[in-house]
Order: sequence, then C-alpha cells, then structure tokens
Amino acid sequence: MAKRHSRRFMDVLKKVTRAKLWTVHEAIDTLKQISSAKFDETLEISIRLGVDPRKAEENIRGTVVLPNGLGKAVNVAVIAKGEAAMEAEKAGADRVGGEDLVDEIAAGWSDFDVLVAHVEMMKVVGRLGRTLGPRMPNKKSGTATEDVGDAVRQLKAGKVEYRVDRQSNVSVPLGKLSFESQKLCENFQVLMGAVLAAKPSGLKGIYLRQVYLSSSMGPGLRIDVANVRDVAGEKTLAA
Repeated sequence: MAKRHSRRFMDVLKKVTRAKLWTVHEAIDTLKQISSAKFDETLEISIRLGVDPRKAEENIRGTVVLPNGLGKAVNVAVIAKGEAAMEAEKAGADRVGGEDLVDEIAAGWSDFDVLVAHVEMMKVVGRLGRTLGPRMPNKKSGTATEDVGDAVRQLKAGKVEYRVDRQSNVSVPLGKLSFESQKLCENFQVLMGAVLAAKPSGLKGIYLRQVYLSSSMGPGLRIDVANVRDVAGEKTLAA
C-alpha cells in the first residue's frame, strides 16, 4: 500500500522542485523557509554510499564533533568507578554509577541518550548487549574509553556518530532549523568531510552516490554531489 502523506506535507511539497539538484546552501535556506511545524525541526542528512557494509574495510563508521552542536541537551550516563566516576561527574554527566547502574539498565531504565563506560567496566557492561543493542558502549565510537571525562565533554559539545547501515546509507542530525544557515552549513561541512575522508583506499567504483537534506517534517532535497564535495573542502571530483 502506498504511503499516505498529510495535507500539510503535500502543501509543503508544492513549494519545492524535488527533481532539481540543490546546492547545500539552497536546500538549507529552502527547508528553513517552508518549515511550518509547531516545533523546532531538526535538519537531517542522508547519504547513500557505494560500499558493501558486509566487508569490514567498507563498514564506514566514525565520530565527529559538530562545531555548532545539535541544539539540544544530550543526556549522558556513565558507568565508572573511583576517580573515573568523579571525572565524569565534573565533566557534566547526567548519571554516574557502577554495577548498580548496570543493574538498573538491565531492569529497564533507559533515561539517557548516550551511555559511556570506562574500559575497566566493560566486562560488567557486556551483559547489557541485548538490552542496549546499537547503544552499547564501544571503542570505535569513543563511548568505551579510559578518559570518560573527555568523552562526556565531547558528547555535550555536539559529538555525533556516523555509521553505514545494511543498505549502505548514513543518516545523521545536523542541528535545529532555527540555527543560522551558516552554522548548519558548518556542521554539514565537518560531517561530510569526515565521511569523505573515510573512503576505503581499495574501493572500486563510486563512493559518494547520493546526498539528501531534509527536516523532521519536510521533504528530502537531493544535493548536487559536486557541490557537496566543494562545501566539504574536497576539491577533486573523483569518485
């Protein structure tokens, strides 16, 4: 059955030319102009990559700190003991605990956006694998670390994770539509620069296939890949 959109969405759709290729600046300005939601929508980027995530070397994943943050408070819980726990508290963690916190999470407590764990606690945290799923702390995302204080500070400052899914797509929030356009462009530049830099050295074929920008309640606007590379600071148009 075809997906049915609301009248509001269809009215918004009439205001844009979806068939065109947009520049990053055009798309951001347009999404800001046509927004009619009763809340501050989030600008989101969706990237289609020419990789096979089943291959370890093509399983694109990493983190970046967006220079202008996400425009929302990030609730960070930390599993640590002793000095590490005190460092997490000083850094602004919303909740800090040891085995007691692990037990609470296992029992269903989940009032956090990101869970950070000191590496020495990972043996205890390991039993939360099924409960946490993709929210499980890990070294690649920097959420399983010896420096929990620094991890908390980065997350509070706007650190986001980008990760290719099974369909070779990457989706990441870039901030609130209420941000100045230039600040959203700067967040785009940093995120996209990191994704481009993560291109596997041995990859054959086109790496960056499609890029879309959308808002929480708005349409997806396809961005000109050449403009994406230019904004991200990559001067070459090679695949």
